[in-house]
Amino acid sequence: MKATVVWEPSEDGLGFEGEMDNGRKLKLDGNGKNLSPMEAVLISVGACSSVDVVEIMRKSRQDMHGCYCELDAERAESAPRKFTKIHAHFVVQGNNINEKHLARAVQLSTEKYCSVMLMLTGNVNVTTSFEVQEK
Repeated sequence: MKATVVWEPSEDGLGFEGEMDNGRKLKLDGNGKNLSPMEAVLISVGACSSVDVVEIMRKSRQDMHGCYCELDAERAESAPRKFTKIHAHFVVQGNNINEKHLARAVQLSTEKYCSVMLMLTGNVNVTTSFEVQEK
């Protein structure tokens, strides 16, 4: 996997475009027009772990109709302003969802499969919770 990040000179001067070697692109900046790099990391935590949760729940033959992850993060007060805490709350919507399957899916994602979360291990206090919403 390879990527290139290019500065896009402008009046505010903090825009960047990242491009993967397969041509997919993402705009980031430090002035609020696009996601900041830290916002992108936080969203990546939720997306990566949600992929795992959905895949594991599907393999468990759970009747899911929706899944979302609410993230709450805290950052250090001074530079480097890294994340100190992230809480990921998973909400799974469906019929007759087995909470034991969901608890296991969240645990497996957090401890074994989510590469983004696992990269943060030892540096960020990551906690999780979940709930089921019957549809």
